[in-house]
Amino acid sequence: MTEHAHLVDIGDTRLFVNERGQGFPIIVLHGGPGLDHHEFGDYLDSLCDQYRLILVDERSQGQSDPAPLETLSLEVMAHDVSKLASALKLGSYAVLGHSYGAFIALQHAVDFPGAATGTIISNGLPSAKYLEHVAENLANFEPLELRAQVTDSWAREKTAHTQADVECIMNDQWAFQFGNPRDPRILEYIQRTSGSVFAPNVLRHFANQEYGGIEVEAQLSSVTQPVLVIAGRLDRTCVVEGSEAMAAGIPNSSLVVLENSGHMTFVEEPEAYLSAVRGFLDGLKR
Repeated sequence: MTEHAHLVDIGDTRLFVNERGQGFPIIVLHGGPGLDHHEFGDYLDSLCDQYRLILVDERSQGQSDPAPLETLSLEVMAHDVSKLASALKLGSYAVLGHSYGAFIALQHAVDFPGAATGTIISNGLPSAKYLEHVAENLANFEPLELRAQVTDSWAREKTAHTQADVECIMNDQWAFQFGNPRDPRILEYIQRTSGSVFAPNVLRHFANQEYGGIEVEAQLSSVTQPVLVIAGRLDRTCVVEGSEAMAAGIPNSSLVVLENSGHMTFVEEPEAYLSAVRGFLDGLKR
């Protein structure tokens, strides 16, 4: 498998990308905010037999250049996707965004309809109103000792100052993000995604700004490219109702719900996840 890591100048900043494989390009957007491309570990690498994965460290995150806080918004980062595609001279490409990266991917599909040949929204939401379910899900989350751990970790996002702070916050939250809070794959996931460069300033910024306030549900009908929506039935953060709303609102869309997954679908049901992604990509007219 070929691999090429480098910085790409997109005008007002430079984004770090890790390119793997060859073939039709897929811009891959990580979650967070405050994480980097290591979130995906090697879980998507089997796609490299036919596709060129372009795993991005989003604006001011990971190994990308620092950018002014006032430029950190979903709209700006959605524009970054198009600027990155232009800088790399991609022409035709797809976008895959997971979690917060799904917010960016959806914002890009709304703001730049048809710019991508296809878009994959993995465990995302079309509106911040669906995040209201998080408080209820956390209030009912068991076991009790993990509920306290997760609740405390979310509060600490607003004051995170070091990479160690972010790493500790994320490790304390994984129980909530997996369908099974005691899933033995959580430790494996942490090991397979080691090497992350966390961005505490970005996490702190968005945690104090309601995480960017995704709000595009009323604009979903403007999306023109094919869209695959992937959801986890047991997702406590980006609830399946939000994915159903996206599939209902986007004209050329399909919905895949993984019944035994929480928020980390590509880890919890990797074969089904990759099958859905590959089937969608193979079906794109490009």
